[in-house]
Amino acid sequence: MATLAIIGGTGLTSLKDLHLTRREVMHTPYGEPSAPLVFGEMCGKELLFLPRHGAGHTIPPHKINYRANLWALKESGVEKVIAVNAVGAIRADMTPGKLVVPDQIIDYTWSRTNTFFEEGLNHVTHIDFTEPYSAALRKVLIDTATDNGIEVIGEGTYAATQGPRLETTAEINKLERDGCDLVGMTGMPEAALARELELDYVCLAVVANMGAGRGEPTITMAMIEHYLGEGMARARQLLEQVVPRLV
Repeated sequence: MATLAIIGGTGLTSLKDLHLTRREVMHTPYGEPSAPLVFGEMCGKELLFLPRHGAGHTIPPHKINYRANLWALKESGVEKVIAVNAVGAIRADMTPGKLVVPDQIIDYTWSRTNTFFEEGLNHVTHIDFTEPYSAALRKVLIDTATDNGIEVIGEGTYAATQGPRLETTAEINKLERDGCDLVGMTGMPEAALARELELDYVCLAVVANMGAGRGEPTITMAMIEHYLGEGMARARQLLEQVVPRLV
């Protein structure tokens, strides 16, 4: 049974070093996950992979069925989740291509179904979300990167925005005033749903671009894809070293 899952984001629709053993189509009380679950072995260890945006990267951030994705992982026996997220940078040192392991998140999304606790309840449930990411998993990622000479920034606040459009310069300025260092579209409600299911969850953010007004006058997909290629190569290198420590 695979106890570790990797959720792939933009730029990570597959793991080339994952030796496929089977795929499984899951049906959940919350609908269909983004794609069939991919089971395989990486570095001799069993794990599960799920592409967040679908196998063909066709599901936009605000249309992802986050509840079905997390429920399917939990039902498959997963206990630990590494979520890979492509992000824009607000803080100057988080330049494109870099890896960040954030420790906080602010949710600016709306209209997304964001909890399992809403119907058929015996009592109202409130999760503690003081620390949104697993401290233990964050430490493993950061220590593994250090041990293998892979540069990561080990803290930061992730701003989760609605998308699918990118932000205006004024919006990025507001996020900076709010204390945010990174901006992405898929961090919530995924992190909170993982907490509701008592999954250990960590974000590995890959910087694809500087936020609006922080770099080039226009943010192009060609620019994003270029830096994502560099960043995802580093993310894969780190994941190869992390998996044996977590499974």
